[in-house]
Amino acid sequence: MAYCEKCGHKLTERECGIDGAAPFCESCGEFRFPTFSSAISAIVMNPKKDKILLIQQYGKTDNILVAGYIAKGENAKQTLVREIKEETDLDVQEYIYNDNEYYEMTNTLMHNYVAICGDDTFKLTNEVDKAQWFSPDEALKAVKPNSLAGYFLEKAVKNIISKF
Repeated sequence: MAYCEKCGHKLTERECGIDGAAPFCESCGEFRFPTFSSAISAIVMNPKKDKILLIQQYGKTDNILVAGYIAKGENAKQTLVREIKEETDLDVQEYIYNDNEYYEMTNTLMHNYVAICGDDTFKLTNEVDKAQWFSPDEALKAVKPNSLAGYFLEKAVKNIISKF
């Protein structure tokens, strides 16, 4: 970030306590910390907790997790419930936090959950091209290789899903 997002003046580096050097706007007299987006991704499970729903979207054939950006005024848990409903028409009955990772490609902090839905009959919206239920082992093989979705899925299968 080279310029102030409020006034457009060039930023300088200034010491900011324990944070060290940070971008500072001389004109506004304020520090300007870099911003990023926040989003959720979800390992959607059926009520029996023996199947995982993977989706394909935007014309791609990679199997990924349901995901979406956190809207202004929402928290991550509200986004989780909303995104699953919007993309699959499934209702979340319970959820468990899995992990989070920064995704550099989109400058996004991703919060991942395991979500148990009350039904296994999904209805796709225009945001999703295809969806399919997989056993945990099948899902690990079917998810997009070397992806953040795969990382979250591996961690959840090992630490959460295997304990159901």
